[in-house]
Amino acid sequence: MTGDEAPAPAGIRRNAGLAFGAQLTAGVFTAVLTLYLVRELGPAAFGTFSIALSIGALVMLPADVGLSQSAARFLAESRGNKIAMVRVLGTALRMKLVAAALVGALLFALAGPIASAYDIPSLLWPLRAMAVAVVAQSILGLFRSSFAAVGRMGADWTMIAGESAVETAASIALVALGAGAAGAAWGRAIGYGVGVAVGLALAVRLLGLGVLRPPRADRAFVRRLVGYGFALLIIDGVYSVFAQIDVLLVGAILGAGAAGVFAAPLRIVAVLLYPALALTAAVAPRMVRSGDGPPAVAPLEHGLSLLLLVHLMAIAAVLAWAEPLVKLILGPGYGEAADVLRALTPFILLAGPARLLTASVNYLGEARRRIAVVLAALALNIVLDLLLIPRIGVVGAAVGNDVAFALYAFGHLHICRRLTDLSLVPVVKSLGRGLIAAAAMSAVLLAIGHGDVATAWIVVGLPVGTATFLACLVALREPLLAELWQSAPGWARRRLPLRARR
Repeated sequence: MTGDEAPAPAGIRRNAGLAFGAQLTAGVFTAVLTLYLVRELGPAAFGTFSIALSIGALVMLPADVGLSQSAARFLAESRGNKIAMVRVLGTALRMKLVAAALVGALLFALAGPIASAYDIPSLLWPLRAMAVAVVAQSILGLFRSSFAAVGRMGADWTMIAGESAVETAASIALVALGAGAAGAAWGRAIGYGVGVAVGLALAVRLLGLGVLRPPRADRAFVRRLVGYGFALLIIDGVYSVFAQIDVLLVGAILGAGAAGVFAAPLRIVAVLLYPALALTAAVAPRMVRSGDGPPAVAPLEHGLSLLLLVHLMAIAAVLAWAEPLVKLILGPGYGEAADVLRALTPFILLAGPARLLTASVNYLGEARRRIAVVLAALALNIVLDLLLIPRIGVVGAAVGNDVAFALYAFGHLHICRRLTDLSLVPVVKSLGRGLIAAAAMSAVLLAIGHGDVATAWIVVGLPVGTATFLACLVALREPLLAELWQSAPGWARRRLPLRARR
């Protein structure tokens, strides 16, 4: 490898495995932290923390200015050319530092008026801590998307492991010392700060010190980078409002306690998305067009099928055991969260495939096509929330989210089909087999227990239910399962051969 050649990216399976390892590591720390916070803070304080998180997520967009995904797209196109990669990442990093610092300072200054508007005085310092966290999180997001774009998910795993471990330890320590919701927010800021330091070190190791002082970019390139970033800023900005509007409206209409009850099951759903995030990081960058040839859609088709199966398995558990799972994970005080979690099952099913579809459109260079879909989904969500929350409470926000997200997911599926020769036949067939397997899994779980299920039965039942789901797929000869089995060690394949339906 010459000095101008960048390290070659890993393959899809290896990157998917590394990305899943990163998400699993983050998931373990997130689960530990969430369990601690929901129990230690209680619904009211956790609701205050959730509102601060939602506001922080909204201001992340102007802090990012669309640069993370825009840089990722151009990095993917520059694979193998170290000089071009340094120019892209270095230029984006400089611009990101300025934008994130300005937005963070503005949120810090406006924390008081925002807390007054919500009539929640205790929201002041969580918001100020979130302002610091936003700056670091925005820069970390640039490194994450960049490592995914160049196929170096091992670096992403190292960075995320460091950030997650520090955030969890710092948040628990500060809350235990009596800092409350503000302590949880400051722990988040500390964790992201450490993650940025690790990410910068890994970027320098991968591409050299040129990342810190990149070659001067010509104006044409800067316009392309900023122009595509601006389209993504509009899209991501609207989507961030879409993603956070339910918590914000529940908090404004029903109070911080109700916001905590609604936000807590969303943290559970976020963990269920880790396989989708991992697969997206490995597959979506491959959708970059090379020359005049069409993008390869086979990995996208397989990814959609796999994510539907994974999420159907999660839905089977949620539908059968929502109450015992909420009681086990969240503890007392979140009884209505079980109804919210069950109501979110359509969102759970679509969230993983939608993540892969939206990222694929971004890498295809057609992000502008997403604007109309995101705007329509947001408008529908707001209307439904305003109609349903006053009438049926927090479950109304879940219903509004489901309907609006269905529009969002199928809208992006339509875009992908127009841009590529994506076939839905194998995806629909996998969906049908998955529905049968999910019904069988739910039946097994309900036979083990329903209502107030003991923890011991949950620990035993979930593996039994999962085995039932997989056995049904084997019996139905799900071809994707057989393909995945070919990646298993040879001794395992010889003992249990699987044959796909042709």
